[in-house]
Amino acid sequence: MSCRIPLLLALALLPATVPAAAQSWEAQALALHNRERAAFRVAPLAWDFGLAGAADAYANEMVRTGRWGHSPKATRPGQGENLWMGTVNAYRIDEMVGGWIGERRLFRPGVFPEVSATGNWIDVGHYTQMVSSRSTRVGCAIRSGGRWTYLVCRYSPSGNVDGRVMP
Repeated sequence: MSCRIPLLLALALLPATVPAAAQSWEAQALALHNRERAAFRVAPLAWDFGLAGAADAYANEMVRTGRWGHSPKATRPGQGENLWMGTVNAYRIDEMVGGWIGERRLFRPGVFPEVSATGNWIDVGHYTQMVSSRSTRVGCAIRSGGRWTYLVCRYSPSGNVDGRVMP
């Protein structure tokens, strides 16, 4: 009897000595999420191709319309969403996701939304979604158009829930 591990999960578990270029950007994104989660002893996220497809559709919509902002919650019931935007072809995935990880410096464990050193949960919203123990799956997409690259990650179930202990 053999045990099969999904390819993206297996890549996320590769030792840190593997050069980033040897991994797909999806595997790198998943690994970055799961390293942050491991710091809080939170179970790793699994890659979800359905969430990635939904993230891709929304990233494509932002490229097509030029409109920046979160998708309506009604179009993604039970899903959380992280967004990133930057100059086209100027950033690597570790820099994109690293922006969200950088919010860690303002994060204070507690009951959501009282989890930010600034008193404003929005300052740590991306980070709390990444490390929320409620979320078990993630799927991301990158799209570029014009001057901008967009990264969209969708999480299920949504992690930022009022009254829940974080992470």
